[in-house]
Amino acid sequence: MLEKKSNTEIAFFALVRAGLWEKEVRLVPSGGIDFAEVFRLAEEQSVVGLVAAGIEHIVDAKPQEKDLLQFVNVTESLMIQNQAMNYFIGIMVEKMREAGIFTVLVKGQGVGQCYERPLWRSCGDVDLFFDAENYEKAKGFLTPLASEVEPEDKCKKHLAMTIDPWLVELHGLMPTEISERINAGVKQVQNDIFAGCGVRVWKNDGADVPLPSPDNDVIIVFTHYLQHFFVGGVGLRQICDWCRLLWTYRERIDRDLLLRRLQEMGIVSEWKAFGAFAVEYLGLPLSVYRLLLLDDDVNLNLNDNENVNMKPETWNLKPSLRRKARRISRVVMEAGNFGHNKDNSYRSKYPKFVEKSITFFRRLGEYARLFAIFPADTPRFFVTYVGRRTKAAILR
Repeated sequence: MLEKKSNTEIAFFALVRAGLWEKEVRLVPSGGIDFAEVFRLAEEQSVVGLVAAGIEHIVDAKPQEKDLLQFVNVTESLMIQNQAMNYFIGIMVEKMREAGIFTVLVKGQGVGQCYERPLWRSCGDVDLFFDAENYEKAKGFLTPLASEVEPEDKCKKHLAMTIDPWLVELHGLMPTEISERINAGVKQVQNDIFAGCGVRVWKNDGADVPLPSPDNDVIIVFTHYLQHFFVGGVGLRQICDWCRLLWTYRERIDRDLLLRRLQEMGIVSEWKAFGAFAVEYLGLPLSVYRLLLLDDDVNLNLNDNENVNMKPETWNLKPSLRRKARRISRVVMEAGNFGHNKDNSYRSKYPKFVEKSITFFRRLGEYARLFAIFPADTPRFFVTYVGRRTKAAILR
């Protein structure tokens, strides 16, 4: 069973699941649920739209009008933002195509199309992925259009700029800070996208927007949020994106290719642990358990069409993976989206050396906690993280 939580947190996860899969949901008695706190948690995790969708599926205890109004207002704002961002993306991609620049949209709005209600997903940045040649061309093409341009990270081939009002990030590479093996695997995905035509197309209101193929997208999305899980913090929205991507393309994703890539990157255990979390806490239907690589970890008496996403206690998962899922839940909820809940005020209080020292020891403490979840990989991830940060500091 799931770990013991307050009625409010139980209701929060139930509403996330209901919105994520458009399923009816029954809540504990409304007197035990603080819907204002549910809203706060949804904001922290950037899943207000999902929870709002879940509220529509409540069959018993509805929130009061004053609580419901918060969700309605934010959801209406999300719809306007998403429509505007989609229009912007279509225009930018078409302009770059006319200029002979090929780009692939990654994460964000592309993955958002896997949701039942894409416009209710919290939108973020516009992330554009390039090969080496097109990255250089895009810098020259887009920089004059920007109102603000951040310093380029030449090692990561990353350049962020504001093209009003959107933050646009150009990626010539998509490395993590935690594993060179992961980075090598992501580089292979990049080669497949640009040299092997490993793409799909999003028909965005008349504009053809290239996205990574499902086989490539699941690697990009997973390694991206795994990086944030180990460095800074990851929110439910990013994990929900992964769940919807797996579900939407469950018939197209090549399981053998997926397994081989994860083995080469050394992150099979992480994939399986987050798979357990996705089923236990987010209701990812068990019909995709083979893509989660859980064949040997569950005892299922189900057919592939049976959906037990609201009853995780009905499947027999290994206790070790249940513990990992429970601990992942605690880390995600405490950190918030991109570490939203962490107090980083010290960064502006102290000289750079002191600030860096505090950051190091805080990271050390965080990795010590993550060691309980991934004891085999956390030490090597920490060593790589420290090495890359040290190298970046020297190069500056």
